[in-house]
Amino acid sequence: MSHKVKDTEYLFLSTRIRVLERTLLTRERMERMLDAQTNEEAVKVLVECGYPEMPVVDVDAVNAALVKMREKVFDDLYAYAPDPAMIDVFKVKYDYHNVKTILKSEAMGLDPARLLVDCGRVPPEELAAQLKPSKDRGNGDSTPLLDAAREARELLTASHDPQRSDCVLDRAYFREMAALAEATGSDFLEGYVRLLVDAANLKSLVRVLRMGKKRSFLEGILFEGGNVSVEQVLRCAEEADALTHVYRDSLFQQAAELGQAAIHGGELTGFEKACDNALVRYVAASKYIPFGEQPVVAYLVAKENELTAVRIIMTGRLAGLSADTIRERLRESYV
Repeated sequence: MSHKVKDTEYLFLSTRIRVLERTLLTRERMERMLDAQTNEEAVKVLVECGYPEMPVVDVDAVNAALVKMREKVFDDLYAYAPDPAMIDVFKVKYDYHNVKTILKSEAMGLDPARLLVDCGRVPPEELAAQLKPSKDRGNGDSTPLLDAAREARELLTASHDPQRSDCVLDRAYFREMAALAEATGSDFLEGYVRLLVDAANLKSLVRVLRMGKKRSFLEGILFEGGNVSVEQVLRCAEEADALTHVYRDSLFQQAAELGQAAIHGGELTGFEKACDNALVRYVAASKYIPFGEQPVVAYLVAKENELTAVRIIMTGRLAGLSADTIRERLRESYV
């Protein structure tokens, strides 16, 4: 059952977010990072934006800084949000990431600790304990996350196919995220979740057709809950012009056009960027809404977008890529 929080209850948090937005990584700051003479100089730009210092600049240090920033954002907004469920919509992603990591590590006989992130709703250690194969299933610890994890483990054990078990978890993830969004009563947040499903389905469609696989394969990896129905997506796999027609006049119009080209051998980077940019454009309109849940959602999306940009820039620099090559991979900026 949904519970709509009044816009005025977000007045304090909305004001705080307008202050926090000033520290977001703008396009100008990204360019400074790209043009910096050294990696240490690039990191100085991040420190200006509130990221921790990195005495040694390497991939591990960058990843640790990104995790700390994500934790900081969630903790900050969780403390002031009138409805914490709104933040949970964004935290749930990391619960499912941790489940995937635990199950795959278990199958390979590895320790998952280094790859777990403490940004979800359930602490990683607690989740690992709940997922121990020896744990009694009859003790009442049933949640959508745990139920999906157990189903995924059974499938992984039987098939040895991590892609199939991941699909079980991804389907549960989108279902649970949609339920959390609905519970907030926010049409804006529900709209964002539907677009996430659309983006995931569109990416799957293009990749599957690019590999030359058929509708039957695609049927098993699509998700319900988007603005574009699963049946419409499947139609795109069978009719030559359906892809651009189905997504015409939507936020994914450009992505669909690039996807059509990618199916026939065009590059995927521009297509995937266009999918992600559509999500940024959806939330960008909230810049002009003074208070309410929209600025909260938009800031969380903007911060996730920023963290992706930081990873692209810093890992690119550490790999010795040129500024132009890195620049081509960056998504649109919220600010």
